[in-house]
Amino acid sequence: MLIMPVITLFFKENGLSMHDIFVLQSLFSVAVIFLEIPSGYFSDRIGRRKTLIAGHLFIIGGYFCYSLASGFWQFVIAEVLLGFGISFSSGTDTALLYDTLLEGGGEEYYSRLEGRRFSAGLVSEAIASVLGGVIALVSLRLPLYLETTVIIASFPVVLSIVEPAVCSVENKKNAMEGILDIIKDLLRKGNGLKWVILYSSVISASTLTMVWMIQPYLKEVGISIGAFGIIWAGLMLLSAFISWNTEKIKNFFGEKKILTSLVVMVSVGYFSLMYFWSSWSIIFMGLFYLVRGIHDPIVSAYINRQISSNRRATILSIKNLFSRILFSIVGPIVGWISDVFSLKEAIFYSGIIFLFLGCSTLFMVYKKKAV
Repeated sequence: MLIMPVITLFFKENGLSMHDIFVLQSLFSVAVIFLEIPSGYFSDRIGRRKTLIAGHLFIIGGYFCYSLASGFWQFVIAEVLLGFGISFSSGTDTALLYDTLLEGGGEEYYSRLEGRRFSAGLVSEAIASVLGGVIALVSLRLPLYLETTVIIASFPVVLSIVEPAVCSVENKKNAMEGILDIIKDLLRKGNGLKWVILYSSVISASTLTMVWMIQPYLKEVGISIGAFGIIWAGLMLLSAFISWNTEKIKNFFGEKKILTSLVVMVSVGYFSLMYFWSSWSIIFMGLFYLVRGIHDPIVSAYINRQISSNRRATILSIKNLFSRILFSIVGPIVGWISDVFSLKEAIFYSGIIFLFLGCSTLFMVYKKKAV
């Protein structure tokens, strides 16, 4: 993720507005949405390893196109390829870990290991952020060339993955019938799991929306571009620390209190950044990365306990799908508000939207006694 600390600046250097950037990310989400559930079902039927290999090949193609792109529609091609790659990976990686533990009788360690897996990725991103910020001083495109090289070099790691023994999916007439059966079962009346998934989707979309406003915020409050990578790395390390200690935090507070705190921290983060609007107020960005660090390990652990292996990747993909759908709707609206009015108003209305959606879905989680 060498490009992330300066990616918004890179887009703007290539002629994109904030609205264009959010539309581009929405198209990425649409690409993920298009294959999210089918790829999860493919993972459940064909295997985790083959699915991850297919996803990685798409990601290689996406970064290769990105490194050469210079206009909106060229970026669209790159984002679609990356979207396909992410759709094959998301859900499958989590299912791979849980099924591997399940096979060895160690599923009770899932929260700890999922937190540490997520933490390791964040530490890696933090290191890349510092490097990417420095490299970007030479050229905003250079991090993309290096990122493409890193992605290609990591392919042997994907090939080395060992497939866990999982139950095969029930024999259906076709894949679509199997997918629809899983969705119908998930959405049936009285199923509290769907509300946990919807609440999780709101939280994921809320943090993702803020990610795309951090760089313009830093620029507007007068922070130098050279510090972007360091700040980004600091946020990643904060999230990594929380994720690494997920199990301890869960044991101390309990799942119910943690789930409630997620929407509180997101809302406080949005409104505080809007109200104070200064260089020191970037400390409130830390709230979003606290949420990022603990949200996915906690929610994924809960969901995994409720489902069987033969549906695991499909349902986890559905969780990611809802998040992407929500972001693809809210993102362009927020980008338009930022371009037409101001970034401050975009942050304010984002806070309003996610506070309402978060409280509504959390209410249903409690009403259905899902946790």
